Parts: sequence; C-alpha cells; structure tokens
Amino acid sequence: MQETAKMNEAKKWQEDTALNRFRMIAPLLAEGLDPAKKQQLREEISQQNQVSVRSLYRYENAYRSNGFPGLRPVNREMRCSKALPDNFDSLVAEAIQLKREVPTRSINQIILILELEGLVESGVLKRSTLQRHLYDAGFGKRHMKRYTEVRKSSARRYCKPHRMMLTEADLKYGPKLPIGKGGAMVQTYLSVVIDQHSRMVLASGWYDSQEAYIVEETYRQAILRWGKMDAALNDNGKQYVSRQLLQSLSMLGIRVVHARPYSPQTKGGVEVFNRFVNSFLAEAKAQKIKTLEELNQWWEVWLESYYHKKPHEGIAEYYKSLGVPERGTGITPQQEWNRDTRALVFLDTARVNEAFLHHEKRMTDNSGCISFQGRRYEVGVTLAGKKVSIAYDPMAPGRITVSADGIPPFDAEPAVIGEHCSKKPALPEFMQEKEPESSRMLKALLEKNRREKELAQGAISFGSYRKGVSDNV
Repeated sequence: MQETAKMNEAKKWQEDTALNRFRMIAPLLAEGLDPAKKQQLREEISQQNQVSVRSLYRYENAYRSNGFPGLRPVNREMRCSKALPDNFDSLVAEAIQLKREVPTRSINQIILILELEGLVESGVLKRSTLQRHLYDAGFGKRHMKRYTEVRKSSARRYCKPHRMMLTEADLKYGPKLPIGKGGAMVQTYLSVVIDQHSRMVLASGWYDSQEAYIVEETYRQAILRWGKMDAALNDNGKQYVSRQLLQSLSMLGIRVVHARPYSPQTKGGVEVFNRFVNSFLAEAKAQKIKTLEELNQWWEVWLESYYHKKPHEGIAEYYKSLGVPERGTGITPQQEWNRDTRALVFLDTARVNEAFLHHEKRMTDNSGCISFQGRRYEVGVTLAGKKVSIAYDPMAPGRITVSADGIPPFDAEPAVIGEHCSKKPALPEFMQEKEPESSRMLKALLEKNRREKELAQGAISFGSYRKGVSDNV
C-alpha cells in the first residue's frame, strides 16, 4: 500500500509538472508567430515563471516531438535512487560557501575543491545532484548571475519627485493586421513616451513599422503637447541611439540618457506599463480590429478611459517609501499629473518642428530638378549644377524645403511631366520674372543723351569766337 501511494504521488507530480510546462509554452505554439515575436514571448515567460529560456526551448522541442507525455519529468524516485553520502548536507553547505566566495565557480570546480580537501571521495558526488541542490538553495547559475548583475548595476527602484523631470520611451510589438498589399498581414508596433513620476502617457501611437522616425514623431508630439522634459531615458535600440534623435532632443535642450545594456529594470516604469498594454492587446483581439486607424482609435479610448483613470501601484509605492502612504493611495496617473505644482516649459511650435526635420544634400541637374525618395522636384534652372540642402518631415516626405548659399529657403513641388516636353520648369516665386512698367535701359540712355546735349550747348564754338574777333578789329 505504501509503495502504491508513493507511485501515485510520483505520477501526480509528473502530471502536474507536465501541465505547468504546457501552460508556459502554450503561447509559443501558436501558428504564425514570427521569430522576433516568439523570442520576446520566451523572455517574458522566462521572467514571469523563473525558468530559463533554454528550458523553454527544451519544453517546446519535447512537446513537438512527443506531445504532452514528452513534458513529463523523470520520476524523482528514479533520480534519487542512488544513495547520497552521509555528510551530504555538510557538503552542500560547503558548496554554498564556495559559491559565495567566488560566484563564477562552476559545479565541477566546486566538486574538485571538495575532493582535494578530502571532504568527499573522488567520483562519489555527482554534478547533477549537487547542481540541483544548489539551485533549490538559491545558488544556481541563474541566481548567481542575477546577484552579480544587481551588484554591478547602479539601477535601483526610484521615482523622480516631479513631472517632466524624466521620461521613458519604448517600442512594443502589437497585433498583425491585414493592411498590407492584397490584404497581407503586417506587424504593428506601439511607440510610447511616459512621464516617469506620474506614469502619465505623454504621447503614443500604433504604426506599421519600427523605423527611427516613428520614435522621433512620438517625442515631437509629446513635446508639442506637454512641453520640454529635463531628460529622456531610452534603451540602446537602434531607434533610440540614432544621430537624428539625439540631435533633435539636444537642439531643444533635452538631455538624453541610455539605460545600461541588458538591464530592463532601469526603465522599470515603461516596462510595467507594457504589462498594462498586454490587457489592451487581449481586448483588441476580441474586438477583431482590421485597420491601423481603428487600432489607434480603440487605443485612445483604452488609454484615456482606463489606464489614466486607474489607481497606479507605482505611485502608491513611491509615497509609501516617503512615509506618507495616504498621499498615494488610490491615485491615478492623471490625478498625480494634475496635482503636481511643477510648471510645464512649453516651446515654440516652429522651433520644435524644425528640430525634428531631417536634412540631406542633393545635386541639381541641368533641368533644375533634384531627385528625392524616388521623386523629382523642381528647384529652378538658376540652381542647375549646384548642390542644395533639403529639409523634410519624415512623416510627410512629399513636401520639402530647399535652401542654397545666398538664396532664402523655399518649398519645392514635385515635378509634373506634361504633354509637351518643351515646357520650362517653374521657378520659385522669388525667382520668377516680373512684368516691367517700362524699359529701365532706354530711360537710362535717354537721361544720358539729355546730359550730353546740355554739355554741348554750353561749350564755346571756335568759329563764332574767330568771327567776333574780326568784327572788333
């Protein structure tokens, strides 16, 4: 009877473990997941369940090969069938001490030290056995790596005392929508900038790409709406280390700070916000959203009517750390933002827009046109053969502003090919011909002719002078 009870307990343990593993990998088994999305899911599942990404790969492969039975672990009785040394508890204690002294020591090195010190006979202590017990005690490889990262990192839980002292930005994968050519599914991305103190979303939007100009547009909207932030905290993704973004924010007097690589806790505010976004994605899936416009419309509803009006635990924890928990109890991001007395610093709209313009150089051809993003623009025959500078908004690249040495900036229009090829390219307004009221050259010659005649009339005639002398004699 006792043996039967042990067998039933072992089977129950195997089934429960297999079920837990299946629940973890279930999101990874969905069809149509691209590799990037699947990797993001693995990392999220790994953090939520304290399981390594490597183990998740192993569970996936086991399920795909053998189905649910492949997720069952080896019977614990079988794993522990071999007798352990009598002093095993003390050996584990010594192993923990060795791990504390040098966290990078491997299991094999620890066993070797114990053998060399004569604490255990050679070959008695198995690597897998000691590794399992160290992990259960909190001294596994993943645990020690985390401890080491925490010691090296300067990042701790923190919160700025006022709004717009620091903002955090991030990009997050969204749903795939049938917005491509012929109804093809296209991946969407959320770009967001939030205030680190109040957790208020300053600007956000769903896009069908994750190019750098998407992040620039989000920052531009945030600054136009709420003013200048003191500093902007970003990660090290290519969109956030682009020269254009750094230059744009620097021109507006905004300091840019980058998080330590592989330290998501540095941007804890926006990382927590991303978990809120997951609840929206679940609702968006139920809504069966088909267009990007519809996705953004529902996002604004969710943001303004739910997230901004929901009490935030981060705000409560901040005031609890200050010893005034009652000030943060039940406070929403919108309430915390509105009750902050720190003044907002608004900037001139034209200055902000100019800071986020992109700039490039182009050579004008003999017909007075330049090429830009697959289109031709007329800039005038007077600039033929000259290098010009163009400024444009990447969100509206059809309109460009052209400038050159000695010429004020002007807007260039796309060249239109008409029915007759002899049509001359249009000149900018300040270069266009102006109908004269009269000929300035003829008027100048007339004035010159008048002056010459006056000089001739005042001159002494030599013939008249001789005739007057003879008469007097």
